[in-house]
Amino acid sequence: MNDQGRRILLGRVSGALGLRGEVKLESWTEPRPAIFGYQPWTLRDVRGQERQVEGVRGHEQGKHLVARFPGVDDRTAAEALRGLEIHVPRDALPPPKPGEFYWADLEGLRVVTVDGVDLGNVSHLFATGANDVLVARDSERERMIPFVRPQFVTDIDLEARTITVDWDPEF
Repeated sequence: MNDQGRRILLGRVSGALGLRGEVKLESWTEPRPAIFGYQPWTLRDVRGQERQVEGVRGHEQGKHLVARFPGVDDRTAAEALRGLEIHVPRDALPPPKPGEFYWADLEGLRVVTVDGVDLGNVSHLFATGANDVLVARDSERERMIPFVRPQFVTDIDLEARTITVDWDPEF
């Protein structure tokens, strides 16, 4: 799979914190502070404009990640960062451990049942309190399949770009 030029959304700036330019970050890395190790970041605003930043420092503080961006020294400058998405090149991430997958690597894969029924492609995944959910979409409908292995997700073949599921196509 060619990851050159492909970028992954790792988090976003959720707001200013205090008066000295610190911001709160949402991080979707595991563990959350690992996001600081994947710099430089490409920051993308709601209009799609992008810029690169490097040298962001941060730490966990209670339930938040707190970050300090270079050149951001007051609350006004920090507020201007609210909503920025944090992207990194896919090839900056370490290879997943055996049996683990990055969600971004599963998006777009074909989903078929164990009986060979085509359910469409993975549009996205999301987390719930109980388990993650794979969303398969075709031209007619969307199916939400619990990402529970091996009960519902029986095989993932990145080379063949398919995910096999034990799932009723009518459900």
